[in-house]
Amino acid sequence: MNTKSKHEIDMLNGSLLPKILEFSIPLVLSSVLQLLFNAADVMVVGQFVGSNALAAISSTGSFTALLTNFFIGLSVGVNVVAATNYAAGKYKDVNRVVHTSIGTSLISGLVLMVINYFLSEPVLSAMGSPKEVLPLSVLYLRILFAGMPFQLLYNFGSAILRSIGDTKRPLKYLTVAGVVNVILNLVAVIVFKLGVAGVAIATVASHVVSSLLIVKALMEEDSCLKLDLRRLNLDLKIILKFGKIGIPAGLQSVLFAVSNVLIQSSVNSFGSIVMAGNGVAANIEGFQYAAMHSIYSATITFAGQNLGAKKYSRLNKIYLNSFLCVCIVSVPFIIAYNFFGRELMGLYTSDIEVINAGMVRLGLFALTYIICGFMDVASGMMRGLGYGTSPTVITLLGAVGFRLFWIFFIFPVYHDYYLLLVSYPISWAITTVVFVLYYRYARSKLPKGDET
Repeated sequence: MNTKSKHEIDMLNGSLLPKILEFSIPLVLSSVLQLLFNAADVMVVGQFVGSNALAAISSTGSFTALLTNFFIGLSVGVNVVAATNYAAGKYKDVNRVVHTSIGTSLISGLVLMVINYFLSEPVLSAMGSPKEVLPLSVLYLRILFAGMPFQLLYNFGSAILRSIGDTKRPLKYLTVAGVVNVILNLVAVIVFKLGVAGVAIATVASHVVSSLLIVKALMEEDSCLKLDLRRLNLDLKIILKFGKIGIPAGLQSVLFAVSNVLIQSSVNSFGSIVMAGNGVAANIEGFQYAAMHSIYSATITFAGQNLGAKKYSRLNKIYLNSFLCVCIVSVPFIIAYNFFGRELMGLYTSDIEVINAGMVRLGLFALTYIICGFMDVASGMMRGLGYGTSPTVITLLGAVGFRLFWIFFIFPVYHDYYLLLVSYPISWAITTVVFVLYYRYARSKLPKGDET
């Protein structure tokens, strides 16, 4: 067995911008492709089932994120630990990470499946979901979470491949799974009239396909990434290592999800039309977020590898090039949202009132969403350098704390949908500034030059 993989990107030498883009573009395409397939779910429901079903699916996103983000955050820790050990030549440790992380993903998925079954109805009810929407939302979530072990298996497996710069194979696997999703979607909803249940079943099937393909790739590796299913385990030392970074990252994501649940509850107070419009706009914005978040993943991996190899002189360059990449990937979306917003909304629904409600959100975020990308890159740089708790604290105070203040003290006085949404860009800007200042402090504690 070779120690190094033939699929790796050399992150330690040469110009950074083309390599960050080489890493990020397949990841951007993967994320956008996944969202296109998810958008197909919403489009099929919006066009062939009705506005209540559309609202039911649209309103579950924040609750789904609340349950899944912690475990997905753990995959960030897997990425950092694997990348750092790989660059340092600690290949046996990399292989231990592979087997422990895959085992962790399966158990985590089963835990989430059980938690969702009991919590989905009371939580969605507490969020103010209308009576005509609630049963559909609960049905959708219970079927969707039946596939959670497969979804987390794919996420953790992808994190392992990303640690060496391999983002191309996950793109291929996601393409295959997405085609399965769309075909089953159309058959289940249009032919068998299964409504939201059909959409959920198709999504679960796609997760099964993508996870099996990623496992197959790891099993066929001729490197330290090779997976042997007989050696799956829960190595406590490895869990503590990626948990040191992944648990705070997961908590940060959960805190974001908590604030989004509260904002979704506030959105629900405006009725099903605004709920549907807000959900569709969020779905459209998700494409830009996915693209920007791909740069976040690149930042973590490049920072982790260069830290592991003690290539300290490249850290500032990684930081600045990552900010530049956020700008590069955001420009097409900014143009699309500003000039074709209504047409994009029209792909999801023909209801003019829903489109008008969605344009309130899309119009604001078209101009400000790039700030969220800057915030993610700044956070990702700290995670790649091995910081776990401090980015979570910064996020808690700068983003989540500010939104909670806005919801409890500003929104009740000015009960306005647009004013509610303004809390997002302000919180992103505050958090980004704090992260940039903290990075300067963290960088000053590391050597200026490389060590060999």
